[in-house]
Amino acid sequence: QVRLVESGGGLVQPGGSLRLSCKASGINFSIYTMGWYRQAPGKEREWVAAITSGGNTNYTDSAKGRFTISRDNARRTVSQQMNSLEPEDTAVYYCNVVARGRSNWGQGTQVTVSS
Repeated sequence: QVRLVESGGGLVQPGGSLRLSCKASGINFSIYTMGWYRQAPGKEREWVAAITSGGNTNYTDSAKGRFTISRDNARRTVSQQMNSLEPEDTAVYYCNVVARGRSNWGQGTQVTVSS
């Protein structure tokens, strides 16, 4: 079974930083594109960032210049460094991979940006 476990969320002030991590198991991690999504209160789930097996990255417009997605294939981990956080970044952040016939999600980690 595919398992994704997120960690690293928390409460930060505007302008602060957090680093999220997602540990994957049950897949040949290195061959898959990994992604981060988020869901804010009252909003639909939104794609945030992705990183391919080759290390190419892509971001939603609001994340560009502030967020950095990375991966460590040896540790089967995808991370997301989030700087200059804004209240609009408040959401539950989910790790995602399309593998073994379906889209797979972790339990999510809460990020709250508030003064």
